[in-house]
Amino acid sequence: MTAGLLIAALFMALLGVVLGLVLAVASRKLAVEEDPRIDEVEDMLPHANCGACGFPGCRPFAEALVKGDVPPSKCTVSTAEGVASIAAFLGVEAGSAEKVVARLACAGGKNVARFKAAYQGQPSCRAAVAAGGGGKACAWGCLGLADCEVSCTFDAIHMNAQGLPVVDEEKCVACNDCVLACPLDLFSLMPVSQKLFVACKSLAEGDQALSECEVACTACGRCAADAPGLIRIENHLARVDYSKNALATRFPIERCPTGAIVWIEDQKFQKGAAAKKIIRKEPLPILSEPNP
Repeated sequence: MTAGLLIAALFMALLGVVLGLVLAVASRKLAVEEDPRIDEVEDMLPHANCGACGFPGCRPFAEALVKGDVPPSKCTVSTAEGVASIAAFLGVEAGSAEKVVARLACAGGKNVARFKAAYQGQPSCRAAVAAGGGGKACAWGCLGLADCEVSCTFDAIHMNAQGLPVVDEEKCVACNDCVLACPLDLFSLMPVSQKLFVACKSLAEGDQALSECEVACTACGRCAADAPGLIRIENHLARVDYSKNALATRFPIERCPTGAIVWIEDQKFQKGAAAKKIIRKEPLPILSEPNP
């Protein structure tokens, strides 16, 4: 019995050695040499791993750069000097890429949008939505609990005095974190050239939408009439066909009575001449509370 066990042990050891040699030879024969430039290009990237370039991280993006699949300008986080350095190192054109930024489809701050109840739970939009909606009368409106601000690692989002997130387009790199963080899907990523924008997502009918928020889209149809083929009314909400951006002008915003459709220029949301002027700064009373 002892001799049999010894023979078996020796056989297994020999088999292990043989298999090891086979694997060693195979690894040499089948090895794919990696371009050493990938490491150098990766070191030249900002190491944000934000995904704004469309790749899951800086390493895969560096691999695509070395292969020539994408231009260096695809990295929107890098500086102009950084992009130029990568282009010079690889001997390629830097390319050009239009800046993409995050935009919020809600203008219903505390001074114009009503709450039906005071939310007292965990200070998180996602928690508030899970706990009954957060108390805002408009079910589609921003709750102002700053999940987007917390998620932004580029310091590009800050809450204003009315409880709405404001995006700093200079700092925004379109990393998509705020889009994922918002439980109401209020953020979208758009090229800065898309200046015509509907700052509302309410699907409530006109009178109800207006009773919940003074700057809500009431689906009056004026913008759609002024820009046929570019804007349509669907489910009580004006919708811009952003694929026709070349046709966009300020004209459709001029007759909007609430200013729900805006023109964005130099980071300013400009309303039309017919929009109601909002001068109130204090929060509206909660609907369950008596008016002061």
